[in-house]
Amino acid sequence: MKFLSRIKKDIRVIFERDPAAKSVLEVVLCYSGLHAIWLHRISHALFKRGWIVSARLVSNFCRFLTGIEIHPGATIGDGLFIDHGTGIVIGETAELGKNVTLYQGVTLGGTGKEKGKRHPTIGNNVVVATGAKVLGSFKVGDHAKIGAGSVVLKEVPPHATVVGIPGRVVVLHGTRVHNEEEYREALLELCKARGYDINNPNVRAELLEEIDVDLNHDILPDPEREMIEVALRQIQRLERRVNELETELAAARAEISAEAMRTSSLEVSLSNGKVDLTKRSVEHER
Repeated sequence: MKFLSRIKKDIRVIFERDPAAKSVLEVVLCYSGLHAIWLHRISHALFKRGWIVSARLVSNFCRFLTGIEIHPGATIGDGLFIDHGTGIVIGETAELGKNVTLYQGVTLGGTGKEKGKRHPTIGNNVVVATGAKVLGSFKVGDHAKIGAGSVVLKEVPPHATVVGIPGRVVVLHGTRVHNEEEYREALLELCKARGYDINNPNVRAELLEEIDVDLNHDILPDPEREMIEVALRQIQRLERRVNELETELAAARAEISAEAMRTSSLEVSLSNGKVDLTKRSVEHER
């Protein structure tokens, strides 16, 4: 019964998140992401029983059939939706929570040659957009959203939006975040609003009450554009200030020039007066 309920949920989440799905028959026969999930469950069961070669053969067949490579050791929760899926790679120690959404070209990979846990842990209700790379052994918090083409190399807090190379948090529950201090302030405000204790280690778990999946991964902030706009505004302000200073300088130069002309006229007048006095003195002596 549990097997059938999981199958039904796999089909249901496709209808919930893909408006292109028209019928159950179409979904069952034509959705490679669904085939990859079903084949992974077989390979994962074989892997857990120690039948490594058989598990890898099933995994390789899945890659050949669907273009999606999921290592048999990866742990995947219920409600995973793989849209299109070509080029997706999920590593051996990767862990995916419930209701995760992956688009084509996503890589959940590791770094280096370390043993043990070396792939990311993806929380519940996470959306990873087209071409994003999540590399390393860290947690991507629940309800997080990773923008297309991002390269994420460190932990992502819950309810955060990450963009860029390397990936950086740009939104946290609608509050813009530009540095760690502002991020902590935003998290503190969120905890106060919901009555959570920021010092409680279970805070993150208590924040995971929403079950909706935000598929609007195209609505993302553009930090580079914002920086350019800020720079342009600063340049315009500096230009206005330079123009003001040039006007003031021109006025000062004109005033200095007028003062110099008055001083020169006075000196000429004094000089003429001195010459006239000298002439009179000479005539008087004669």
